[in-house]
Amino acid sequence: MEWTHRLWGRVIGVTFLVPTIYFIARRKVSANMAARLVGITGLIGVQGFIGWWMVKSGLKDDLFAPGSHPRVSQYRLAAHLAAAFVVYSTMLVSGLRILQAHRAISSPETISALANPRLGAFRVAVLALTALVFTTVVSGALVAGLDAGLIYNDFPFMGVGLAPPSSELWDPWYSKREDRSDLWWRNMTANPSLVQLDHRILATTTFTAVIGLWAWTRFTPRLRSILPPSAKKGVLGLVHLVSLQVALGISTLMYLVPIWLAASHQAGSLALLTGVLVLGTRIHVPSRTVKIVQRAIQAQSKAGANLGKHTPSSFTGKA
Repeated sequence: MEWTHRLWGRVIGVTFLVPTIYFIARRKVSANMAARLVGITGLIGVQGFIGWWMVKSGLKDDLFAPGSHPRVSQYRLAAHLAAAFVVYSTMLVSGLRILQAHRAISSPETISALANPRLGAFRVAVLALTALVFTTVVSGALVAGLDAGLIYNDFPFMGVGLAPPSSELWDPWYSKREDRSDLWWRNMTANPSLVQLDHRILATTTFTAVIGLWAWTRFTPRLRSILPPSAKKGVLGLVHLVSLQVALGISTLMYLVPIWLAASHQAGSLALLTGVLVLGTRIHVPSRTVKIVQRAIQAQSKAGANLGKHTPSSFTGKA
């Protein structure tokens, strides 16, 4: 699987780099999009470096000793996953912006509807939800890196209560400094018990936030009246995605993290992030897209005026 993953990463790099060179060389994209494509290509290269950096942390002298299990740094694993999600998100949003501009040219009224200032608070909420989903994903990488899903395999309890004892969560053993100034963050990133608890809290918060966002759009007449139908569908889609993701997360924990279920849970996090990003593009139109649409409308109006001037009188309805 390691070899396949490396090879697949290289294929991704080549299949993005070659079309990027072609589109830029043939001037098929705007200067802004060309810069974006070059930036994504650079991010893919950085992602490859982070992957090597992560693997390097697991190259130990006892790697092939009987009974040994390959391990990598949970910090580097989290960085590798976060970088992958950033690359994917940038690709997705770039493609959605192009589609959005084309739809806006054919239906300019959609832009004026989204210009309503009363949507400002909703946009901020969606942006905050995006950050929350991404943070939850990164915390999940820490869980995977520490095999923290192999302990406390019940839900919602962790042992005899909703959380383990504080002495276990803030264990001085994880501190590396004599003054214990790193006690809190070391435990939050290296203590399997606290890392799992943090992920539970973030996941529950994400679920609650999505349900709250849906309730806001459903039971607030003022917002419901100005929210585009596509945004309403996007919020409902988030409810379905987050519900599925919670079910996958709990099942992965209770069944002691089988690979196929853990992989499904990771794929679910990507699907949830995709849903939030799609919703974000449905309620926000960048100023650059507005300018593109305005130029297209002006060009169409000018072309129509010129066509009318050169149309024979028999076709214009004039005597």
